[in-house]
Amino acid sequence: MPHITRRHFVTGALASTAMISASEAFGDDKGLPFPEHFTRQPGHSDIASDEAFWSQVASYYDVKPDIINVENGNWGIMSRPVMQAYFAHTLRVNRDNSYFSRKEYWPVMKPVWHDVAKRLNVLPEEVCLTRGATEALQNLIGNYQLLKAGDGVMFADLDYDAMQAAMRHKAGTTGADIVELSIPEPADKASLIQFYRTALEKHPHCKLLLLTHISHRTGLVIPVAEITDIAKARGVDVIVDAAHSWGQLNFTADELKADFIGFNMHKWMGAPIGAGAMFIRHARLQDIGLNMSSEPEQQDSIRGRVHSGTSNFAAFLTLPDAFRFHDLIGADAKAARLKYLRKIWVDAVSDMEEVNVLTPNEDESHAGITSFRLAGKVSTQENKAIADYLFKKHGIFTVHREGIAAGSCVRITPGYYNSSQDMQTVSAALKDTVVAFRG
Repeated sequence: MPHITRRHFVTGALASTAMISASEAFGDDKGLPFPEHFTRQPGHSDIASDEAFWSQVASYYDVKPDIINVENGNWGIMSRPVMQAYFAHTLRVNRDNSYFSRKEYWPVMKPVWHDVAKRLNVLPEEVCLTRGATEALQNLIGNYQLLKAGDGVMFADLDYDAMQAAMRHKAGTTGADIVELSIPEPADKASLIQFYRTALEKHPHCKLLLLTHISHRTGLVIPVAEITDIAKARGVDVIVDAAHSWGQLNFTADELKADFIGFNMHKWMGAPIGAGAMFIRHARLQDIGLNMSSEPEQQDSIRGRVHSGTSNFAAFLTLPDAFRFHDLIGADAKAARLKYLRKIWVDAVSDMEEVNVLTPNEDESHAGITSFRLAGKVSTQENKAIADYLFKKHGIFTVHREGIAAGSCVRITPGYYNSSQDMQTVSAALKDTVVAFRG
């Protein structure tokens, strides 16, 4: 427990003032602090469907009131207490300026960094903070050292666009071949494992494989650990894009078995925008080259593998607050709730032949994100029109996704503040949309 000085007390008082002012500016006179806990409904055994519990959670989020937002895959909004903490941290950083960055930042950030490592169940020296998963993955892919001419890099249509581009660029700079896969539809865990096993057997020159734990396009959960075991047995390194999975699913980095992983914390962990992490297994550090801007003395440090310039200090300082709210809800509870909200709309359209749901009901193959496609509607233009109809006719905000080999789709992504009634409204809107676009 650190010694509380008068200076710290004054800083806290100023932070509280900032919270009130910011709260008033947003038209909120509650100024809610962190709750001590969220109360379970007596006698209700299933937390995922405990609407009383989730109504309490939702009360800590400020959301746009005139729509139902089921496009929470872009990034995750902060809860009010986390947002207020972010304002307070911003006040401190802005006020203390260079004194903070040069004298105070590292002492307060070191325990934050160690906490991130502990939560991922890895060593502190195996993790560094980034501005997001994209920055982490670009450094992992771009600075991977072991590719040579004639080797192969492998990725799939469900991988993120920027990461596909990074893999193509890496192949181009090393003379490696590009192996692009199209994930079959439908797919379940067993078929995905066999699909990647077959692909690796067919392309024995492949040395680097990109896997996306949860696809931003369809929501399909890739069995990363099992595929990584297969890849490693064939001498193939795996880089994992976990941008959408940490916080949406409850897992640790070691469970994925890969040596290189990029994470987001501003999606499903509820941190401010601009917070992510990069993992490199310690024994593999030298296989990721130094960032071009790194100092020579950083050659034995993971922090030498990424250079963000001046980061958003306040965003990183808010990570303990985001983790605190995450823990109040519970990682397993969050995962179960998102699956429950997905189930409401998926079950509602399950008997409609025109609707193709792009993740299976198998528990291990989906989380909260799930996309759908209407029969024969595979173009980007058609799926933009479907998303537009849902919004203009029903006030349901979604987004179309493209780049899938089998055709474009519409993505539905509930958040922690969405209610079961929200998803029932979405279900009714989907049924009307099917009729409107029939034929």
